[in-house]
Amino acid sequence: MSERPVSEMSFEEAMRELEEVVGKLERGDAALADSITLYERGAELKKRCETKLKEAEEKVAAITLDRDGTPTGTTPVEGL
Repeated sequence: MSERPVSEMSFEEAMRELEEVVGKLERGDAALADSITLYERGAELKKRCETKLKEAEEKVAAITLDRDGTPTGTTPVEGL
């Protein structure tokens, strides 16, 4: 498990570590106190992944197309 702050992780990094955390919790590889720490880290990672996905969805939704379906630019998305 990484010591890197979750807020600095890319979607891929957060997802990879979240998968590791879930695997450890499912296997029961950790003592109770460690499991609580893993669960808390997993919750942070899940939130980071959700945030990064929402950002990506908003960027995709902001792409404007011409009549032929060719991207012509982007439309500002409120809140970004």
